[in-house]
Amino acid sequence: MKKNPKIYRRDAYYEIPTLILHRPNIPLRRKDLIVSEEPLEIRLVYPKGVDNWESLTLYTTMRTPGEDEDLVLGLLFSEGVIKSYKDVEYISYCENVEEEKIGNVVNVFIKKYIDVGELSSLLRVSYMSSACGLCGKLTIEYLKRIVPTCVKDDMFKLCDEYFYSLPDILRKHQEKFLLTGGTHACAAFDVEGNLIGVREDVGRHNAMDKLIGYMLRIGKIPLKRTCIVVSGRASYELVQKALMAGVPILASIGAPSTLAVKLAKEFGMTLIGFLSRKRFVVYNDVGRLDLDKWLHETNLLSMFKNSQSND
Repeated sequence: MKKNPKIYRRDAYYEIPTLILHRPNIPLRRKDLIVSEEPLEIRLVYPKGVDNWESLTLYTTMRTPGEDEDLVLGLLFSEGVIKSYKDVEYISYCENVEEEKIGNVVNVFIKKYIDVGELSSLLRVSYMSSACGLCGKLTIEYLKRIVPTCVKDDMFKLCDEYFYSLPDILRKHQEKFLLTGGTHACAAFDVEGNLIGVREDVGRHNAMDKLIGYMLRIGKIPLKRTCIVVSGRASYELVQKALMAGVPILASIGAPSTLAVKLAKEFGMTLIGFLSRKRFVVYNDVGRLDLDKWLHETNLLSMFKNSQSND
């Protein structure tokens, strides 16, 4: 990476006046913190020929400012634009923009030549909201060609007690959520239950990209023997991004979608939903959950395994 690139800091949240109505009490005026949502334009700068460089705007995504380098790295990696951290020369904020765009436009200088024709097949849309991300347009067949790590081979055993404490650990590290109540979060845990990374953003897909980018930057990709916990629901896109990072277990506080379950089954990912202190729902498992200790006296375990093999 370029040494000491100029940093432009945008605020992650703002204080604004609000009016709170709560019957039967009288209205209350107070200042409140709200999470920031601003566009980040990502431009790819790549060598073409000997001394020529081309610039291409890849995406504009709505995000919470902060950890922009991680967001960019994670997005480019999970979309298959880069294969490793070594593909990137450096990332810097663009200085030749209008004042209101300073800190919201980044240039990604890459070391290798990229065929724009090939790149166009990777690009799904040029604009992403914080709600829908890239809308899951990478097909399962295409993912089979670009997913770099086979999670089916990453086998280990975890008991159910491992999972119950994870939501509280995640919540304690959601600093922006505690201030604003307006962010999603993704956290990575090792098989001992130790937190190894957490990121927040107004968009759940951005939080995942920031986490993956951080892990890519510190040399932790692929994320073998790792569980990622997401604060919201498990969408197709979050499963896809986790698979690109080699994550064998994905657990969500909310529900998964049908496509998320289908993708997890196709690639051998353990997928868990509705994770809380006391319960969770297993939507797919290939032997990573140690269920025998409390199911061996019933036929529930064999019924579950049979249902998995029949899908």
